[in-house]
Amino acid sequence: MLCSRRKSSDARRLPTRLPLAALAMVAATAAALGIAFLVGMRTKSPGVQRAVKRMNKNFWNPRAMETAGTPGAYASIVHHVGRRSGTTYQTPVVPVKTDDGFVIALPYGPDADWVQNVLAAGKATITSEGETYEVERPSVESIDSLDVSFGESDDRAHRIFGVEECLLVHFAATTPAETVEAAGSRPG
Repeated sequence: MLCSRRKSSDARRLPTRLPLAALAMVAATAAALGIAFLVGMRTKSPGVQRAVKRMNKNFWNPRAMETAGTPGAYASIVHHVGRRSGTTYQTPVVPVKTDDGFVIALPYGPDADWVQNVLAAGKATITSEGETYEVERPSVESIDSLDVSFGESDDRAHRIFGVEECLLVHFAATTPAETVEAAGSRPG
């Protein structure tokens, strides 16, 4: 029985070429997906936004809710009531405190369910930095029209992903002034 043998130099090259080709393919695929994601978010592509919303709802939001609203947490919680179901929901958000309320960037635009719920009800509750605030008079505004900074990294992300709108809410008359003052300047 005859056996064919490879030269030892061929055997050494084969394992090197295959992993490099696979790595190049993975890198090219990741780059293509990254570009598609960026373009999709900037252009508000319904398919990309649906996929991102699904991933946030099923993966990121449950993890964010573990600490949201507590002192030092990145995210706060907006408590809102479903406009059709009447069910109470909690959604993690990253608000910026203003003199008379909060501003919340809207990376998916004003059509997100939680935004529509808050707009329909005309009110919500926000838990931020361990404090709870009743808010009212929600309105969708252009980020550029407000004198607010979300912080350097969030401002940069908003520019990269084309986030142009935010939800402006005002403290309700029922929110105690001392609670409002205790929140600090950068909740969540």
